[in-house]
Amino acid sequence: MKPTRIAVAFSFLGAALVATAGSVLAQQKVDFGKREYDSNCANCHGLQGKGDGPYKSMLTKSPKDLTVLTKQNGGVFPVDRVISIIDGREEVPGHGPSDMPVWGREYSIKAHEAYLDVPYPFEAYVRTRILTLMEYVARLQAK
Repeated sequence: MKPTRIAVAFSFLGAALVATAGSVLAQQKVDFGKREYDSNCANCHGLQGKGDGPYKSMLTKSPKDLTVLTKQNGGVFPVDRVISIIDGREEVPGHGPSDMPVWGREYSIKAHEAYLDVPYPFEAYVRTRILTLMEYVARLQAK
């Protein structure tokens, strides 16, 4: 992903978060990425992202240690790959079948439920949630 695309993505993410935050949320410091991660990822990947969540023993495949993605990618956080894995709606050749939930589909369902009678670009809702989560995973990277 080119730096300009990343900047546009983060700009869109910031604008979307500001636009959707209510007056109560605007007064509080809310970490949307952490909230998203804690709700959807921590049970498998663990609170610190090390792949040691409480559901680990129930899974057929161990969850990935999310703190080493940058290290395993030559010092560069793999933005596109993380986004595509979180989204999960499109199979990525070479990844094989995913044991992870398809969050793109789940977010799409939530968007349709939340904005049932309102004309709204549902994909913007999905992208915002995925970008928020990807940004938080980037912050989990080991130094």
